Amino acid sequence: MRNAFSDALVKFALGDERVLLLTGDHGYALFDDFRQACPKQYINAGVAEQNMVGVAAGLAKSGFFPVVYGLSSFLPIRVLEQIKLDICYEQLKVLLIGDGAGVVYSSLGSSHQSTEDIAALRALPNISILSPADASEMTQCLNWAFNSDRPVYLRMGKADLGVIHETLPNLEPGKLYPVKPGTGNLGFLATGSMVKTALEVAQEWDNSGVWSVPFIKPLDVQQVREICQQYQAIVVIEEHSIYGGLGAAISEIASTYHPSWICRIGIEDRFSQFCGTYQYLMQEHRLDVTSVKEKVRNFMSRL
Repeated sequence: MRNAFSDALVKFALGDERVLLLTGDHGYALFDDFRQACPKQYINAGVAEQNMVGVAAGLAKSGFFPVVYGLSSFLPIRVLEQIKLDICYEQLKVLLIGDGAGVVYSSLGSSHQSTEDIAALRALPNISILSPADASEMTQCLNWAFNSDRPVYLRMGKADLGVIHETLPNLEPGKLYPVKPGTGNLGFLATGSMVKTALEVAQEWDNSGVWSVPFIKPLDVQQVREICQQYQAIVVIEEHSIYGGLGAAISEIASTYHPSWICRIGIEDRFSQFCGTYQYLMQEHRLDVTSVKEKVRNFMSRL
């Protein structure tokens, strides 16, 4: 998925000299190809993320298309005010990339883990939030973002989890995409790194359906309503806090248009207790396949 991100970025920059990449002293190996192909379109803004967002806003007002890259614990969390006032308020065409979302930077502790980025941005007007699950979704999300005329935040989580889509149509804003058809009692909605988990978990429930959600904001309200009508219960899985993320967004729509049983699975109201590998942190937060299955079983037993 990271290769798809790098390839798409180089392609767009070569085709449009207005594309500028700004980074807060991160992503060196990731941007080797970009620096070689487009050295004059690369700006290392240093460890000054708030200033970097302000610079990006000024560049956007001057006719450039800034792509702003940082760790999601810093972008958007450290620069929320600048995103709100400098970019969203002005409705500027800026693409924000938050890398390492969730608990990817597991060994660096809670300061470098970002499980609240979606919640922080959902309430801001004028910004779209994307969360691709594999290389195909990444390419499509970037194509959409580069053609958007408003602010976009793209969330990059665990990048090497394999292929979700063999083929994928052009993304439409807000649409959910089926990755496992099913007409049983249980429907799974997942985003980013958790789509792979949802596919594995769903095998335990016959004829359950699985949907990938690359758009967190906007969401197609009518499609969500139809999915809620189709299943007895909906399970939403995300590598993000259960508050303010995809599960909250689906629950808000369901409660308004089609009251449904919604099981929200994500990071509970806590920080990571220990450091360790990514796999360890997923187990600590009970987002591994075994733990998610147990949560779904417990939820279904209460219906």
